[in-house]
Order: sequence, then structure tokens, then C-alpha cells
Amino acid sequence: MSEKVLIRRLPTGVSGLDEVLGGGLPEFSFNLIAGAPGTGKTTLVHQIMFALARPDRPALFFTVLGEPALKMLRYQQQFTFFDVAKVNESVRFINLGSEAVTGGLGEVLTRINNEVEATSPGVVIVDSFRSIVRMAREENGRLDLQRLVPELGLRLTGSQATTFLVGEYQPSESEDNPVFTVADGLLWLYQSIDRNSMVRKMQVMKLRGQAPIPGLHTFRITDNGVQVFPRLIIGPERTQASGPAGKTTRRRPRLSVGVKAVDEMLGGGIPSGYSVLVAGPSGSGKTILATQFINEGARRGEPGVIAVFEKRPNEYAQTSGGGFDRLVRNGQVSIIHTRPLDLSIDETLHELTDAIHRLKARRVVIDSLSGFELALAPTFREDFRESLYRLVAVLTGMGITMMMTTELENSYIDLRFSPHGTAFLTDAIILQRYVELKGQLERVMAVVKIRASAHSKELRMFKISDGGIVVGERVDQYQGLLTGSPQLVPSARPTPRPPDKRRPRS
Repeated sequence: MSEKVLIRRLPTGVSGLDEVLGGGLPEFSFNLIAGAPGTGKTTLVHQIMFALARPDRPALFFTVLGEPALKMLRYQQQFTFFDVAKVNESVRFINLGSEAVTGGLGEVLTRINNEVEATSPGVVIVDSFRSIVRMAREENGRLDLQRLVPELGLRLTGSQATTFLVGEYQPSESEDNPVFTVADGLLWLYQSIDRNSMVRKMQVMKLRGQAPIPGLHTFRITDNGVQVFPRLIIGPERTQASGPAGKTTRRRPRLSVGVKAVDEMLGGGIPSGYSVLVAGPSGSGKTILATQFINEGARRGEPGVIAVFEKRPNEYAQTSGGGFDRLVRNGQVSIIHTRPLDLSIDETLHELTDAIHRLKARRVVIDSLSGFELALAPTFREDFRESLYRLVAVLTGMGITMMMTTELENSYIDLRFSPHGTAFLTDAIILQRYVELKGQLERVMAVVKIRASAHSKELRMFKISDGGIVVGERVDQYQGLLTGSPQLVPSARPTPRPPDKRRPRS
């Protein structure tokens, strides 16, 4: 061979599936879509068929001993991808029930062959192939799949058609089965029930000539059909420009939080592309700080996205104050509230990246990690830390500066920054606490860490006013504040006043 043969990749028309497949479906490939009943096989193959069918290269959809074609069409027409104008023009449905009853397997294969030769289709689908297998077994008393499958595949692909066999199979049946050996592509669909939560997943177990994304990918069936959420893959880490001997020649720009005193505590703001965890008990001001972070970005021409899991978007926008509702209406800020109790990390990332690209956003807030974990389907909560690591890596790899809030109960016997053991995933941590001073409950704040950057180590008192967070003076006259038993330092000056809400210092 003097020249390399290039295989054209066909768009499937299924959101997210082309990415999972590694760029689309190989043209003229012989594919098997397998799974238990109810997993979405027929809906998926219909969606692909309507996307690929053309008048000059129509699609042939063969049904064998399964549900009647009219019944199937009645339900499939409810999806938006179903184009009635294509039926009998670019898409033809052929029922092989009479051939199966009167002539058996030979008659079925002959009808398929005749239709393919007469039409020169671009797409051929047999649903369900399992019916043909059962027919062959009943006729012969035994099943010679080693002969049947290559013969059928040769007939279907001989006319340069992209072919799909649809069948009800269990994963255990994939071993030593000629169907799976001959197929160029093998797509397996699953659905599982866990504590009243139903999750659909798919896996590309095989695809010749290209590299699909490995692993299980979640998907949903909506009014628009199948929507796939590709599994998170962490790309190469972005590095900063370096000079001789690998020395960094350009520092990360800093982003303001929207509170001058907090910026000072952070050493000048949050380094661009960093992830920040704001940890504190309920009511300590985490959401208010996150909202000011987004507000400040909008003021500076840096749109932001907020994923909320404890309020609905309208409620969040109306209660955040500071003209936040107006920023949402003007398209400077987007609020995402995805379906609770059955989410996957991949679906959340899909919603976030869509909003990021739409707004050209530079800032993202997740409020809160505690609510996020509860919103996930139970099967995804088990590996929440691993999944969160991948989500943070993908977003910061895009150059996004993100802030996450997490609820943390006040504990005076140990110092923890996250109930999920995820504090190490973030580049910076801001801690908020309640302390009792002279019989009053006060709020204090501290910057625990900023990776590769100097920062303040002070504990600062703060108040929450109508305008947001107001930071006061350093609490230097007490020691043991984080232990729950503060003691006045000998020779300490009088207790400073809390920050004045009427004349904020920041």
C-alpha cells in the first residue's frame, strides 16, 4: 500500500456521543448496540438513524419478531429528533414478521439482502438481531453463529452501509460470542437502581481504528432523545512561561474577591486559575463571600457561573442582594440548578462548561459541596472525592478561577477544613468560625493556605451587613480561639470593636 486509507467519521446526532467515540462513528462500520430491555437501545439507534439518513443514501430499519413497527413509531415520534418528513423518503421501516413466520431464517436473510441491493442504503439497522439468533436456533436445533454472523455482516456492509445490530444481551454473554468478535464497534447500555435513584450508563467496549474515551459514561433520555455526558478526562497541565533553568518569568494575575481586606489577607487576591475552598458552619457567611466574588468579577468584565444545590435559581438571585438579580438578567452571571438526587459529576461538568463557553466566564462558584454530594445519585457518592478531584482539575485546566463552599461544624477538639477530606484538592482555603467573646457570638475569618504564595496568618473578626462582608481588626488579644476556650493574653490591649456596619473598612 502506497497511501494510508482514511476512514471518515460520521456525526451521530447524539449530544456527547461523538466525543465518547473519539470523533464520531467510523463510516461503513459493523456495530452492535447491546443491553438489557429498557436501557434505551432503540431510542439511541433511531436518533443516529435520523441524523445520518439522506435521500441519496437512505436508512433501512428492519424489525424482526419484535414489537410491531406502528407501535414503535407511535412512541418514537414523541422525541424531537423524529423527522416525519423523512419517513418513507430518507428512512424506510421494513417489518420481516411475515418472512420469519412463513419462510424462516433463509427467507429473512434473502429479504434483507434484496432490500439492501435495491436501495443502496447508507445506514442499515436490524432490531432485534437476537430474534434472528433465536430463529436460527429453533430451525436447526443448534446455532452456527460462526457462519451466520460473518454472512450477515458481509451482506449488510457489502453495499458500503454503516450497520447496526440491536440486541438484548447481558454482560456475561460477551465472552466467546462470535457476534462480539466480528463487530467493529460494540456499545453497551446499562441502567441500575440504587435507593430509588435510576442511573443510565454506556460503555464503548470496542471500536476499531480509533480511541474512544474509556470507562462508563452517564446518559439521560429526555424529550430530545439521548444525551451523553462524557466521563471527565484530565488533560495536560497548563504551565506558566519559564525562563532559563525553568524559572518562572510571569506571575499569575490576581483576582479580587470583592472585599478589600480579604484580598489583603490573601496576599493581593486569588491567583488566576486557582481553586478556593471557603469552609465554615451554617450561617457564617460562605455564600455571601462567594456572591461578592462573582459580583466583583461581573463589575470587572469577568462573567461568572454559580452552581447552586440548596436554593432554586430565582430564590438565589433574589436573596443575594447587591443587584445580583440584574446581573443574571443581563447575562453577566449564570445560575445553574441541575436535577437533584440523581446527578452525576459528568452531567454537572457538562452544564458548567456549557455556561462557561456561552458567557465566556472566568469565575465559577459551587455552593455548596455538601449540597452537591447530596444531589448526586447514591452510586456516585461513593467516589465523590475522586470525582471532585477530576472536576476541579478540568475547570482550573481551562483557566477558570473557582470558589467552593462547604459546611463545617465547629469542632474544638480537632482542626478540619472539609467533611469530605477534599481540602487538599484546593489551592487555597479560607476558614470561617464562630467564637464566643464576652458572652457574645462573633465571627472570625482566616486564610489557612494559598499554594506557592505568601498570605496573612491573622484571625480577623468580621460582620455581615446589607452590603456584604465587612472585615474588622485582627484578634490579637486572645489566644486559644480555635479551641473553644479563648483566654485573654496578659498585657493585651482592650478588646477591639467589631467592624462598624455603618462605616465599613472594606
